[in-house]
Amino acid sequence: MRNSSSDTAFVKDIQARMEKKIRENEIETIEHWKERLERVAAMKPEGIASLQLEIKRISSMMENRISILKKEKK
Repeated sequence: MRNSSSDTAFVKDIQARMEKKIRENEIETIEHWKERLERVAAMKPEGIASLQLEIKRISSMMENRISILKKEKK
């Protein structure tokens, strides 16, 4: 059987791993969307309409991803 101190160490280890994984996932997510926005910034649109279209496309992609994540959560 485990004693109290080993249980505490185990829980702290699991918490540290979870926090590390959450940070890694957040970094990957931010890097992905940063790359998409950098592509938009590098565009040389002929007018505001094409820029708006690209922004709407990115927004739609984000919305789709959010809905997928919410469905997986259930």
